[in-house]
Amino acid sequence: MIGVFDSGLGGLTVVKELLTKLEGYKIIYFGDTARTPYGTKSAETVTRYAIENTKFLLKLGAKIVVVACHTASSTAMSVLKQTFSEVPFFEVVTPSMEKALSLTKNKKIGLIGTRTTVASKVYDKLFAKRDPEIKLYSNPAPLLVPLIEEGWLKKPETRKIVKKYLIPLKMRGIDTLILGCTHYPIIKKLIQEKAGKRIKLVDPSEEVALSVVKYIKENPEFKPNLQLNGLEIFVSDLTPYFGKIAEMFLGRKVELKKVALEEIINA
Repeated sequence: MIGVFDSGLGGLTVVKELLTKLEGYKIIYFGDTARTPYGTKSAETVTRYAIENTKFLLKLGAKIVVVACHTASSTAMSVLKQTFSEVPFFEVVTPSMEKALSLTKNKKIGLIGTRTTVASKVYDKLFAKRDPEIKLYSNPAPLLVPLIEEGWLKKPETRKIVKKYLIPLKMRGIDTLILGCTHYPIIKKLIQEKAGKRIKLVDPSEEVALSVVKYIKENPEFKPNLQLNGLEIFVSDLTPYFGKIAEMFLGRKVELKKVALEEIINA
């Protein structure tokens, strides 16, 4: 059983990738919609939320936990691995960094993400360790998440804002761009259009899903079970609007189950 959590519903892009790449595995998703966004919270608060979310997923039977949130991935992973040392964790930052390294030719890489993800410098630190010659240029893109969640995918305002966020990075001559938020794959075509064909995009949802698939294949104890195949989605707050967003992210009808925030906190 695979547990996935995010600050809201953006992590469902990771779930969608897992569903297309795996068969016979139960996936449990928790979207912390009552406390979203994480991108404006302190690292200490995000870490506390991440611990609570992990406990909840483990309580439901998860054997693998995917942190489908760039903010939590960039601030909470070391604490999560120390707190739950027996649990295989997967986060969206490292596989995205690895993919970017494999794609870049001129060693100039761009990053867009939440303010917290960019400010954490997590990508800067990883690139510095792997290849000190890499030049990473980052630009916070705080307006993209609310625009995506409003369904403004093709609005001229969204197109203009995407273009505005990308201009400083394009001026640096980047040839690779990391989509540093799991919401962004929803508008990947638009981002590619505004970035230009010369710039290659790194989709964190796809990369972390590939990491999970690779791990499962290399660890036979995680055997598929078609009887457990399926998806359950839990949220800490529920409105009819959230259902529409979830269906947009997954491209299919879904049922959201509300769980009391107290249950998450006390898991």
